[in-house]
Parts: sequence; structure tokens; C-alpha cells
Amino acid sequence: MDAQHLDLLYLIVAAAVATYVTRFGGYVLITQLKNIPPRVESALNAVPAAVLTTLVAPAFVYGGMDAAAMLVAFVVGLRFSTLRMLLVGWIAVMAIRHLIM
Repeated sequence: MDAQHLDLLYLIVAAAVATYVTRFGGYVLITQLKNIPPRVESALNAVPAAVLTTLVAPAFVYGGMDAAAMLVAFVVGLRFSTLRMLLVGWIAVMAIRHLIM
């Protein structure tokens, strides 16, 4: 194995260890708290929306026609359940990719 591949392997292992330590550390910290303070609970409740935003925003800005599918899914999500929104969004992406691109 050459040096470049070894460096990549070390990087992957370091990233895996860092991910594991932060997730496990957060779990241990939360389990040690008897009462979760309201601000911490509010911050934890905001995490899913923040993660979703970081995943969707670049695709929306740079995604081209996929942004239209996101808008369709958003409009459907305002009126119907999450499962229907995901299904309509998936159908919209597939239709746009096969018909237009």
C-alpha cells in the first residue's frame, strides 16, 4: 500500500473515531442529566430541521430542475402527511430526471 492510500485510510479511521466519540459523548452527557434544561431541549428539538436544511439547501441552490421537485414536495407537505410528501417528491424527481434531463 502506497503512502497516499495509507493517508486516506488514516483519515477515514480518524473521521470514524471522531464521529463515534462525539455521538457516544453526547449520549453519555444526556443520560447523566436528571432534568434536561429547557434551552438544551429546544436546541435538541431543532437539530433535525438544521440537518435537513444543510442537506437540502445546496441541492436546492445548485440542483437545477431538482429544485422544482423540492418545491412540489414542499407544497404537498403543507397539506398532506409526510409519507405522501416523500412519495410525491420522489415521483417529481423521477419524472423531471427522465422527462427533462
